[in-house]
Amino acid sequence: MEKIVKKVNDEIKRGWLGPDHNCPYHPAHFTGQDCSFCYCPFFPCNDTTFGWELQGRHGAVWNCSDCLFIHRTPVVKFIYSEIERLGIEDAKDPRFNDIFKAAKERFWKKGKALMVVGATSDAGKSVTVAAICRILHDRGYLVAPFKSQNMSLNSKVTRTGAEIAMIQVLQAKAAGITNPDAHMNPILLKPKGDTVSQVMVCGKPFADYDVEGYYNEFVPGPGIEIVKEHVDFLKDRYDCVIMEGAGSPAEINIYDKDIANMRAAEIADANVILVVNVEWGGSFAYALGTVELIPEKDRKRIKGIILNNVRGNTENLRSGADRLEEITGIPVIGIIPHADVVLPSEDSEALRGVRSKGRGESLIGVIKFPRMANFTDLDPLFLEDVSTVFVEKPEDLKGVDAIVMPGTKNTVADYLWMQETGIADVIKGLWKKIPIVGICGGYQMMGKVLDDSNGIEAGKSAVYEGLGFFDNTTTFGEYAKQILRNEGKLAVGDGGEITGYELHMGISDVREKQPLVYLERFHADPVPEGCVREEDLTFGTYQHGIFDKPAFRKYFLSFVKHNGKPVDTSHAEDYDVTIEENLVKLAKVFEENMDVERLIDIAGVRE
Repeated sequence: MEKIVKKVNDEIKRGWLGPDHNCPYHPAHFTGQDCSFCYCPFFPCNDTTFGWELQGRHGAVWNCSDCLFIHRTPVVKFIYSEIERLGIEDAKDPRFNDIFKAAKERFWKKGKALMVVGATSDAGKSVTVAAICRILHDRGYLVAPFKSQNMSLNSKVTRTGAEIAMIQVLQAKAAGITNPDAHMNPILLKPKGDTVSQVMVCGKPFADYDVEGYYNEFVPGPGIEIVKEHVDFLKDRYDCVIMEGAGSPAEINIYDKDIANMRAAEIADANVILVVNVEWGGSFAYALGTVELIPEKDRKRIKGIILNNVRGNTENLRSGADRLEEITGIPVIGIIPHADVVLPSEDSEALRGVRSKGRGESLIGVIKFPRMANFTDLDPLFLEDVSTVFVEKPEDLKGVDAIVMPGTKNTVADYLWMQETGIADVIKGLWKKIPIVGICGGYQMMGKVLDDSNGIEAGKSAVYEGLGFFDNTTTFGEYAKQILRNEGKLAVGDGGEITGYELHMGISDVREKQPLVYLERFHADPVPEGCVREEDLTFGTYQHGIFDKPAFRKYFLSFVKHNGKPVDTSHAEDYDVTIEENLVKLAKVFEENMDVERLIDIAGVRE
């Protein structure tokens, strides 16, 4: 505590600073934050609007790590003016309590919520939320994304080790938030089979449910309270929470059990915008049918319609939009042209019917496991001078110059599928001839043994012989799920920077001498991870997202040759830079084709 007091005293003497761009942690919370008080002068305020009491090893401590109040410039300027007026020189001065009360009364108010729902799946809800987050953020509002319930095998790890849907991480980036958290996606469903999903709550495994159990037990039990708790948490900290629905809000067979759409809007007291994908055809009917099927009490929340993904002249839809307004009484606030942007897709539906991507000469075969997870690991590859083919049968591997075995929700089941289809035999035949990389589940398959003696993966006790490319044994047992966010350096090549995250159930006994990376842990020696056999052109790692930084992408592609010609990686850049450029582009497309002033009114954030 004395160290905190000293820091605050230093900050008082220093005076107002604003954003500290020279700080290695800037921005720690959100883009544009005011860093004048890195150490809060009100700590501990004991106000549960901003923090909560946490039991530590030495008793109770006040946790305000999610408080953004002190990092807003108007608040900071007011505090400094009060410090100067009162002649305060010490953080222990009891008059800070009065300043805190005055600051909260003057500047804090509970945030608003705006919900985006879609007339169908793949209506463009996710990108619309991202665009709105960026548009409002650019106007100085503090904005957070929120999806009460998401079903996706594409997820990422937060700074606190929680697993949330990848798309909420992307939306948080659009909102200028540096460290998204589990409050933004409190319920994540990860399909394990045809009818069963693992339910993640606050980023941690909660239980497995089939469809009937989820809707009859989880939703009316903890589900509703979880949604309320977390949307309230965000509204206490942000000016506006931009909520994303799931599927359609008019699924009348489960309407009374749906906590992802209009029920969530009711809980958050949110106005609603309906998005329709024009490219699908029948967009006016989709819009009208959705509005008509929603009960009157909820229909009143719909304040705007966006016609999305228009190819061609948007003015061709204007007369139809005007007629739709007349029929529904709801304004069409945007007619958005197709935005040609490079952004991660929310789930594997984006790959349905897709056989290949990319236009380069070198051909990379990506094994399309039935339970493929975190396939966005591959997105940075699509930006390089390569082509990718999604492998579903042995003949798809003909002519490939490299192979990627991505992650999977069920390693053993997908390995057995690979054996049954004959794909495993073809991969074995190509071993040592072309580069092969495995990520997470794919990496586990490359080992010598897959030990499922407890029947965790395949539902029966068995030990399987793996591909044998590495001398590893992976055991699936009653272990806690590994959920880690990592950074480090390559242990091979030029030793460049890597970032990644781990999401897996199995534990691998690694006996290979050469690791792929060295992970950097706080106050600890670098930790070796992954395996490399360069002479065998074989690479493996647990690190999802390892292609995001240029270092590993360049290293791996340096081994890929097409007719003896190497892949050109001279223009490879950090994938985060590409994402940011495309978020700017996306927001511009929406802003130029939408009534932004009406959007701000619907969001309710106008002063």
